[in-house]
Amino acid sequence: MLTYSNAERFLKAIGEETRLKIISFLTQDSFCVCELVELLQMSQPSISQHLRRLRQSEIITEEKRGKWTFYSLNKEHELYTLVLHLISILPTKTENIQSLIIDGKRVLCD
Repeated sequence: MLTYSNAERFLKAIGEETRLKIISFLTQDSFCVCELVELLQMSQPSISQHLRRLRQSEIITEEKRGKWTFYSLNKEHELYTLVLHLISILPTKTENIQSLIIDGKRVLCD
């Protein structure tokens, strides 16, 4: 059962524009840090700090693929459906991902 304390931690973790954008991208696919750097036009350390916060709240998961780490939404999180609903009412980020593919930057870490 969701507690007020858990809800507060969750809302604080997602309550920042960059983290909401990261979550929005992760509703589409899994991404590595280097791809998120391109999508968000931010530094790698900054992106990593945002990912760390989301990971600590168990909103996202990480998967090692060779020497790279890919991030995705945690579908087992008790508020996963709330995350999906929230992202569905925000502006879409699909065009950013399409631009990444067209520019040949979709998989920078291979």
